[in-house]
Amino acid sequence: MRMTRIRKRNRDRNKLARRGLTPAAARSGRWSDGLSDVSIAGDPLAFPHLARTDLPSHPTTIAGYARLVREIAADRARWEPLVRYDALTRWYARLETGPGYEVWLLSWLPGQSSGFHDHGASSGVLTVVRGELVERSLTHAGEGTRTLRPGGQRVFSSGYLHEVVNGTLEPAVSIHLYTPGLTEMNQYGGATTVPEQHPQDRAETR
Repeated sequence: MRMTRIRKRNRDRNKLARRGLTPAAARSGRWSDGLSDVSIAGDPLAFPHLARTDLPSHPTTIAGYARLVREIAADRARWEPLVRYDALTRWYARLETGPGYEVWLLSWLPGQSSGFHDHGASSGVLTVVRGELVERSLTHAGEGTRTLRPGGQRVFSSGYLHEVVNGTLEPAVSIHLYTPGLTEMNQYGGATTVPEQHPQDRAETR
């Protein structure tokens, strides 16, 4: 059975020392035990910190996406320091990406609106974390208006047509998850009817 020689770094260091050369890493004592992340590269099981198993798995279902959004919304220390406001347009920043999804943080000053739009092939989850927003949606069942406040969620399917606006006198902040990641956003000026290809929204969860 062939054994892996994990102290090769020490031998390399000693060889350099015999030649009068001292690498910076050796001077700093980084290799004092003969083991470094570099020296054991290719064998992640040699040390637990290189083969973590406690990392959370990425969500793959609408229920999982909704849970992720709730967790992010509850972690105010994560998103609150990032919030900015722009008087000319809605401000936004990407909070997280994963396989098949992305999460965005948006801010809304009084009067700012998304306009009527859809998200192409992307489904999503929306929640308000500060202030209040009003959503106007168009489905084959007709037009609907609802107030979005912290603690509630909107879950929507691909092609969902809606407009979101801050109709209050206070700023608002929201978190949006899109799956797959948002690559298309179609605007519909003055929309009053739903284009034929747009399905109804899925559900609203509380």
